[in-house]
Amino acid sequence: MMEAKLTPVPRLDLAPKLKRPLSLWNPLDYLRLLYWVFFFPQALRWYVDTFGGGCIPGQEMIWPKGWELLRQNAIQRHLLFQGLFLTVVTPVVIGLIFQTLNVPVDWFYVAFGVVFGVAISMAFGVAFGVAVGVAEGVAVGVAAGVTAGVVVDMAVDMAASVALGVVAGVAAGVAVGMAAGVVVDMAGVVAVGVEVGMAISMAGGVAAGVVVDMAEVVAFGVAFDVAAGVMVLRPETWLIGSPLNLRTIQNSSWLLPRITPLPLPNLVWRLQNWLQNDWETGLHNINELLAYTLQFIPVVQAVNKVLAKIPLEQLIWTVSRLAANPFDWNIVRFASASLNETIKSTFIKKGFFSFPLFFFLPRSWQEGLQARFNTDTRLDTPVRAAAAGFWHLHEKEPARAMEAFAVVRSLLYGEEMFTLAQTLALFHKAQKPVSIAAIQVPLFPQEPLLRPVSWKVLADLRQVVEDVQFIERSVSRSARSLALNRALGKLTKILNQADTLPQAEQGLIIDIAQTWQKSLLQITGEVGEISITKPVVNPYVVGDPVQGHLFVGREDIIRQLEELWVMGNQLQSIVLYGHRRMGKTSILVNAAQCLGSQIQLAYVNLLRLGDSPQGVGEVLMAICDEISQTVKLPPPTDADLLNLPYRTFERYLKQVEANLDGGLIIALDEFEKIEDLIEAKKIPIDFMGFLRGLVQMSSKIAFAFAGLHTLEEMTADYFQPFFASVIPIHVGFQERAATGQILANPGNEDFPLDYIPEALDEIYALTHGQPYLVQLLGFQLVRRYNDFVFEQGRSRDPVFIVEDVEAVINNPEFFKRGRYYFDGVWGQAARGAKGQQAIVQVLAPHPEGLSLDVLAQSTGMNDTNLQEALNTLKRHDVVEETQGSWRIMVELFRRWVLQQ
Repeated sequence: MMEAKLTPVPRLDLAPKLKRPLSLWNPLDYLRLLYWVFFFPQALRWYVDTFGGGCIPGQEMIWPKGWELLRQNAIQRHLLFQGLFLTVVTPVVIGLIFQTLNVPVDWFYVAFGVVFGVAISMAFGVAFGVAVGVAEGVAVGVAAGVTAGVVVDMAVDMAASVALGVVAGVAAGVAVGMAAGVVVDMAGVVAVGVEVGMAISMAGGVAAGVVVDMAEVVAFGVAFDVAAGVMVLRPETWLIGSPLNLRTIQNSSWLLPRITPLPLPNLVWRLQNWLQNDWETGLHNINELLAYTLQFIPVVQAVNKVLAKIPLEQLIWTVSRLAANPFDWNIVRFASASLNETIKSTFIKKGFFSFPLFFFLPRSWQEGLQARFNTDTRLDTPVRAAAAGFWHLHEKEPARAMEAFAVVRSLLYGEEMFTLAQTLALFHKAQKPVSIAAIQVPLFPQEPLLRPVSWKVLADLRQVVEDVQFIERSVSRSARSLALNRALGKLTKILNQADTLPQAEQGLIIDIAQTWQKSLLQITGEVGEISITKPVVNPYVVGDPVQGHLFVGREDIIRQLEELWVMGNQLQSIVLYGHRRMGKTSILVNAAQCLGSQIQLAYVNLLRLGDSPQGVGEVLMAICDEISQTVKLPPPTDADLLNLPYRTFERYLKQVEANLDGGLIIALDEFEKIEDLIEAKKIPIDFMGFLRGLVQMSSKIAFAFAGLHTLEEMTADYFQPFFASVIPIHVGFQERAATGQILANPGNEDFPLDYIPEALDEIYALTHGQPYLVQLLGFQLVRRYNDFVFEQGRSRDPVFIVEDVEAVINNPEFFKRGRYYFDGVWGQAARGAKGQQAIVQVLAPHPEGLSLDVLAQSTGMNDTNLQEALNTLKRHDVVEETQGSWRIMVELFRRWVLQQ
């Protein structure tokens, strides 16, 4: 984009290098804060951003918000206290020094200045933010206290008047300088200096005239003029810091002038070279200077000089990078508008604290004088037009941005930016559904694009326009309701992802999305309230395996199965384990959908075996029947399986393998049944060894076992060799996002009910993502809605809120319906390590959890047994440890235990 790099461009880092919060007990930190206030006020903003939770813009801060922020944020409270401490202590210390030097001090006036500073610090700290409050309070308190206390008698002589004028002017100037440094309105610093100087001079002269003669008035006014210039320009920092930063700017230099707007020597030339050699790093450096110094004028001059030399084919891209993330958007503004004219206009218009400087002139004269200065953006050159386009987008003036981009429409990306501004202007003008539907969206430009993210969002807004057009012309209530929900969903998505938008158009797009969202929400009653005319078909499945389009939320496990069964060179045997009602059966039943046509799955539920009085032959008989139905190959005779079970089954599998075009997965659900049959001596112990041989027999046949236990819990010796041949997959709780997806989109595209986010959060908090309980809650909510609307004939919004969730779980029927899950988890806790149920009973009254020591005392268990039981419960997803505290994971299970 730019010329070839001549020399490496250093990357400035002018932020303070403090790595920790200021300490209340470290005296050096108070000196650091005092240095910040008077010589580096921007550090206060950085400190609050870094350690104090961030600065809130003054226009957004209100008294209740300020008090709440101070109440919640210890760092900001400490900073305010440290500022108040300095406001009180510093004038006293300086006054004592003056007394030591035999300079008279009036402590009454010192106290008055301190009180004044404290009041300002508290008022500004709450109303405008702690950083501004500390800067203003310390500066005013110290300067005013010292000034008023040291100069005792204004009317003594002319020298005293001059001294008072100088010192008082500096005092006021320090405060103004601090505010400028913290609030960072760079463009107005010079104008403020001139205004303040003249206003203070006039006010000082009038005040002094009451008590002294005319000669002293003149002297006093002159002194104020001098003081005003000193206070804003701060020439002493410029004189000290400039020589030390003449050749290079040191990132760690505390002598870099931070509070003078006087241009540093060679800064314009240096910035110009940096921007020409490396535009991106140069932009970073000017942002650092804007953030941590008042060198606004040199920055503007350097940027404008470089932009004037940019080739036209690179112009819009270059300006777009300038507008990508500027610390101060005025840098973009003054690439088009005149900074000199703006300074003069501000000087004429605002005066001191927005009091017109020439208030004594007629208004028509003031307006005529004001009209002589052109502060608006200019379009007379391509550079100014391009900069004006981005500036007006940022200012939410798309029509003016379109006018500016029309000047550079023929340049690279010019047509795109013109169309972008044109589209945003159309969108911004539309306020109501009728006007939104009337929008004729321009054709979007072709790639490559300068603003791909913005165009993606504009495409979503275009779809919203199409949905609103459909709503306006459609007569189908259901279709209109779906289109409205779709449009509102798009707008919500845009607002949720607004942070990814380029800064120039970000605020404008947010305004458009919020306006349209509010407008469409006003017609939801008209469109959506009458769209549900019959009981809602309940899409939630309770108890039975969830199949087909209703099976959602287990994509992670399905992907693992695809990797093992579809993408690998040979089929891998696996074991799915997890506690009851976690969705293992649903995963096995739906796994066939991901295997493709080459791999088949035979599902066997071992619970159907019963007591298997015929022994192992009966078990193999059930497996063969399911395989036969899957691969369409007749099973062996019952007599052969009963007489020679192992040999007959093995021969059958070899026949199946020979007829397979792809592969076969034999899924054995509820695998604990095998262990039960072995313990009951219904089948021999060597059955597990036989299965292990089958697992290793063929690369085209694999087994999928599903059960409650982890591999380590199958403790019998005959299980250990077997589990070395399979891959474990844990089926645990669903994530929060998956839980919300299941509830809000239960597989039915026409599902007309919705949830507010807080209701989804509440359901997740109650279930921890346990699939059965999630489905049960959704099922009961739909039943309650249908009963309320269609049985009782009452009206309500088709949106579930937190109160609906609470009403469902407070109904005794809910826990009765969920007893299959609750009884299963409770019964499982009776097996394995001793004491599991006792631990659960002790934890149930304590939702926040208990420590290990308290658990040991409450259960009477020794450390070894307690830890073993806790580990078992943890593996079964019943309890969890958080910061040394053990608690029941599923809130609904905890409540069920309390009820028993």
